[in-house]
This record gives sequence, structure tokens and C-alpha cells, in this order.
Amino acid sequence: MSAPHADLSCRVAWADDAEAMAAVQVAAWRQRYVDVLPTEVLDSLDATTIAAGWHAALAKPTDARNRVLVALERNTVRGYVVTSPATDPDLDPIADGELADLTVAPDATGQGHGSRLLHAAIDTMRADHFGRALVWTAAADDPLRAFYADAGWEPDGAHRTLDLTGDGTVQVKQVRLHCSI
Repeated sequence: MSAPHADLSCRVAWADDAEAMAAVQVAAWRQRYVDVLPTEVLDSLDATTIAAGWHAALAKPTDARNRVLVALERNTVRGYVVTSPATDPDLDPIADGELADLTVAPDATGQGHGSRLLHAAIDTMRADHFGRALVWTAAADDPLRAFYADAGWEPDGAHRTLDLTGDGTVQVKQVRLHCSI
């Protein structure tokens, strides 16, 4: 007799997933950006406002190739991934897809949800006829960069600095990774 296992899956996100996705986002951001963003910014994250944004985006995407997928454990959202045509001026939005966000709930990390989401995102981008996938990561986020490197992603030489507060007080250096799909 084999041991029981959890019902794990990925699927296209529905507008009804917005509240659960917002809860995942707030929890993940409060953990991920604790050393980057001021405490008052993290404390001000409002799940209700974020859920409304997710609901609007999921109910009426601006481009048919803007996709949002969720990782589920039974019927509970454990993470999400967003894919879209690449937006950087040096890229081709017809051939290059962007992994705009991959977020897993802090209490669900290390359980395979991120890997499932990444594979589902690549399959989705491939179905949308992208030939290459790109993602921006914080240069200092070694665990996240290692996650992508283990999946075959590598730096393409592009880098940027994001001004998160608009006044220059909180800046994040990023590197762009890519992989052929």
C-alpha cells in the first residue's frame, strides 16, 4: 500500500481566485521584502485592494497572452505565476515571453509549488508561440536565482535598478535571466 499524497495541481487563475492570490502576495511580499522595503510600506499592504486589482486583471486581461496560473493544494491557492509578452525595448514581444511574477506562499515553499508553476508557465509560453522566456530577479536574491539556474535559466547580460519608492531611498538591482523554450 502506498502512502497518501496531497492533491497538487496548477490551472489557469479565475477571477474568484483574487482574494486567495492577494493573501499569498501580501504574505510573500512581507517576507521577501522585509530587508528591502520600509516596515510601514509592508504593513500598509492591503489584501482587499490587491484582490480588487487581481479580480479586474483576471476578469478582463489586456492581452490574450497575459496569463495567470495558480498552484493548488486541493482547492487552496498556494502560489501564482504571471506570464506575458516581453516588455523590454531590446526584446521582441512576439518571440519573447516574460515571467512577470512567480510567488509562492511562505508556508508552502519547498513543497514543489514553485517548480510546478515554473513548468506550467513555460508550457503556457510555449503554447503562446514564444521561443524564449525571460525573468527579472533581484541581483542579491541568491536562492531565487539558484532556483532559476537549476531549471536551466541563465543571465543574458541585462541589468537594471528599480526605484521602489520613487524618491531614490529604496533601490533594487536586478538581473535578467533567460531560457529557450
